[in-house]
Amino acid sequence: MKAMIWHNPACGTSRNTLAMLQQAGAEVTVVEYLKTPPTAEKLAQLYRDAGITPQQGLRLRGTDAQERGLPQADDATVLAAMATEPKLIERPLVETDKGVRLCRPKELVLEIL
Repeated sequence: MKAMIWHNPACGTSRNTLAMLQQAGAEVTVVEYLKTPPTAEKLAQLYRDAGITPQQGLRLRGTDAQERGLPQADDATVLAAMATEPKLIERPLVETDKGVRLCRPKELVLEIL
């Protein structure tokens, strides 16, 4: 099975999810999204495939998202902010042939393995 993880190596949940993918024998492509951010279009596709809104994929902790009103903003505004400031993306996002999950908690990855 192939998997892509939008990963932040400084995040324990992201590291643990990556380890779960590797232990499951997945052929994993790791994208450090802070270095190589996804486009707004890619984020829209990931969230659509995960069945969540961009606002649900917004990282609040350690960001100024609340102060900027992003949790209440329209999808296009949230996606544009995330694409230009990838620290606003909650992680990890995992994509496989079986779907996409925002793996918080990490066990959500099991749904798409």
